[in-house]
Amino acid sequence: MPSTIDPAILRALSLDSSAKISTHGGSGFASTFRISTPSASVFVKTSSSNGAAVMFEGEHASLNAIHNAVPSLCPKSFAWGKLDKGGHFLATEFLDLGGRNRSGGGGSGMSLAQKLAKLHSTPAPTPEGHDSPRYGFPVSTCCGDTPQDNTSSSSWADFFAKRRLLAILERGEKNNGRDEDLRRTVERTINEVVPRLLGDGHLGGKEGIKPVVIHGDLWSGNKSRGSFVGRDTASPDEPGPVEDLVFDPSSCYAHNEYDFGIMNMFGGFGAGFWKEYHSTVPKTEPESEYEDRVALYESYHHLNHYAIFGGGYKSGAVRILKGLLRKYGEK
Repeated sequence: MPSTIDPAILRALSLDSSAKISTHGGSGFASTFRISTPSASVFVKTSSSNGAAVMFEGEHASLNAIHNAVPSLCPKSFAWGKLDKGGHFLATEFLDLGGRNRSGGGGSGMSLAQKLAKLHSTPAPTPEGHDSPRYGFPVSTCCGDTPQDNTSSSSWADFFAKRRLLAILERGEKNNGRDEDLRRTVERTINEVVPRLLGDGHLGGKEGIKPVVIHGDLWSGNKSRGSFVGRDTASPDEPGPVEDLVFDPSSCYAHNEYDFGIMNMFGGFGAGFWKEYHSTVPKTEPESEYEDRVALYESYHHLNHYAIFGGGYKSGAVRILKGLLRKYGEK
């Protein structure tokens, strides 16, 4: 553990050298710390890995996109950047995930389903130079350690096909070698299934869909209950009211149901959650294709896990995609 705080962090947070740092938690990718001062508690990740800059910049932007829409859903990110001593850092609000609540009561009073529904009802901003919101994100993000190109598009089908399915196929080939059957299956899905399920003029009916803020990696390990420490009128080391929280996002502006792919893949969200969520945000039309859309979105995460870990995740992706091709593919 460092005995002193890297000067780059002190500058970014406007702290002086009297701030204290201590090890907190753990991560396979990064070292994690708590910085304490008389007026603040801050959570910091540091890493010297090659992908740290892309990962931390993407997480910084993702956290703040979510926080700006639903402040009680995730911590605010204060800064990210290059360390003077090498590597990069990310500094955010400190979360107490132990469930302690010294202040009693209060808080947002919203469940995770209500917060996610509010997030998914928050329109994407209109980028400079355009006259309407677009699918994508201002920076690259990482899902696991996979960097995601979020170059914007006016078409959700085009964005999902090129920036997610085709990109993750190529990433998997780079890491695991080319598989002709997998490539043929993904390419057919892009050309035959994606236009059928997600095409402009079809998805969302006459009204279409509009891009909203999504988490992007919302599996059960990235949600919890806990408290923001030192937020609002609380003292710097005092946990506030207990809330449903999310963290480690990989956001973009997308179709809201895209979040459901990984939520479905790993579970952890029961029938009560979905009933409450859909009471605010109905299933997109055509509702009869809802489960197939979620399966299509889930296939990306199987392909991503195959790219990262190899092994059996490929078979999960192939099973989903070939099932969709049997139903929607050209005969």
